[in-house]
Amino acid sequence: MTCATETRSPLPAASRQAGETRQHHAGLVMLALAMGGFAIGTTEFAVMSLVPYFSVGLGIDEPTAGHVISAYALGVVVGAPVIAVLAAKIARRTLLIGLMAVFGVANLLSALAPSYEWMLVFRFLSGLPHGAYFGVAALVAASIAPPNRRAQAVARVMLGLTVATIVGVPLANGIGQVLGWRWGFGIVALLALLTMALIFAYAPRDRVVPGASPLRELSALRSRQVWLTLAIGAIGFGGMFAVYTYLASTLMEVTRVSPALVPLVLGIFGLGLTAGTLAGAWAADRALMPSIGGMLLWTAAALALFPLAAGNIWTISIVVFLIGTSGGLGAMLQTRLMDVAGEAQTLAAALNHSAFNTANALGPWLGGLAIAAGYGWTSTGWVGTGLALAGFLIWVVALLDQRARAAR
Repeated sequence: MTCATETRSPLPAASRQAGETRQHHAGLVMLALAMGGFAIGTTEFAVMSLVPYFSVGLGIDEPTAGHVISAYALGVVVGAPVIAVLAAKIARRTLLIGLMAVFGVANLLSALAPSYEWMLVFRFLSGLPHGAYFGVAALVAASIAPPNRRAQAVARVMLGLTVATIVGVPLANGIGQVLGWRWGFGIVALLALLTMALIFAYAPRDRVVPGASPLRELSALRSRQVWLTLAIGAIGFGGMFAVYTYLASTLMEVTRVSPALVPLVLGIFGLGLTAGTLAGAWAADRALMPSIGGMLLWTAAALALFPLAAGNIWTISIVVFLIGTSGGLGAMLQTRLMDVAGEAQTLAAALNHSAFNTANALGPWLGGLAIAAGYGWTSTGWVGTGLALAGFLIWVVALLDQRARAAR
């Protein structure tokens, strides 16, 4: 891609103005890509925070409402690899705009859903573009960054999602309380439209990668390291979702806070997510695999504190921040897949979000089972700890396999 080549080219000292122009353009590209992350993050996490409200509106209990979240996650799991393979010969800029169009329409339909069954369908459709968007956006971001800052470039795209948890999710939750939960989905449709306009204006006008084909993308599935990296995300990331899905209910039922305080705690989670994404990307650009293992252990420790801290608004707020920092795992694993995927970059990058949304389905499902079995709202913390430790064990297997391959 011409634009990417121009951004990476060394500039003479006398060309400061040209350099500033290119830097400004790269910043606008990142802004456009991150806006899509903001839209996706708002709908993905806001739905979790709106569970107590749309469950009443659709006439279902809260554990059943958790299936709506799982339907979205299933859409991501299915859509990411299918779209990445079928769209192998579509230019990335064109693909990103198309994905946002589908995403916006599906969220508008979610806002109009007349029943629980239709909500399941519309949330599934909303999830289809998610993984492919983030995967392609991460590749675009990495292509305009120096090789030693790829993780930080990917993290800037992911910052759209983390900022959504600070601003978008509390806003959607607050509007959902005042105007009704349907407005939370309507806002996302508008954000998708804005993203389309920004990408059209600022994203590089690239061409299809030479030799790109569905078969070449499928070659990623032959790599054991790709599968192990995906498994780390699918299992290890589930703990965060197990807690976050039922956080609003835990705050009202266990911590006994007023509904007005729920958006503030959700914003604290977003601050942790942002801090973890920035710090994790910085660490990943220096020592990628050790950073992944360390983040998984950190996540397990933070989740183990959740049941102990849930009785007090101050302690639970601190622990929610710590749990949020585990979101830094996203950019780490995305960068790791770039290293092990060979020529099948698009499929591998998209599959990363299939893995995360497998976690998004697995965590709430297991957490819901624990709650339904009578272990209480805080039992999600123990469920999450187990998932994080399971992810760490998979990381150990991946590290040993990598060393064995290097020795051979």
